[in-house]
Amino acid sequence: MKDEPSMDFDGFYAATYRRMVGQLYAMTGSMTEAEDCVQEAYARAWQRWARVSRHGAPEAWVRTVAYRLSVSSWRKTVNRLSAHRRERGQAVVQGLNPDHLALVAALRRISADQRESIVLYHLVGLSVEEIAAQSGVPAGTVKARLSRGRKALAPHLNEYPETAAARRTDQGAASRPSTGKEI
Repeated sequence: MKDEPSMDFDGFYAATYRRMVGQLYAMTGSMTEAEDCVQEAYARAWQRWARVSRHGAPEAWVRTVAYRLSVSSWRKTVNRLSAHRRERGQAVVQGLNPDHLALVAALRRISADQRESIVLYHLVGLSVEEIAAQSGVPAGTVKARLSRGRKALAPHLNEYPETAAARRTDQGAASRPSTGKEI
């Protein structure tokens, strides 16, 4: 009979898993972290079971690996958080000013085709030809969408909408022939 380890992996796992999770939970304070790290440690033990089973204390090997994984995970989390804090302090978020919000609100009021053309042309900086290729429409259609889209956006982007409405009313009155009955 060949030399078999004292316990097969399945038996070792079944006998030690709950205890190992409890121990790592006590070390980390997070059940989720404990379960994840212990599971990863057992996966590594399974891959090396022939060597680990001959180790004087395979449970200690798994516990050590699980604890090191939790420390590594904690370090990564701390480093990621530090990096986010550094970036947040330095980076200025573009586009979240009142003008940008007004533009987005106005863009929602025009057709999707016009909106796409305007965003690609004015915000992304694509040429009419590039927009046509991307949209699958002729360049003339893109030009028409840009023109009509700008006209549709204008009333929604005016800083003083009541003044714009009054001007349109005044322009309409000025273009009508006089009836001689003005007040």
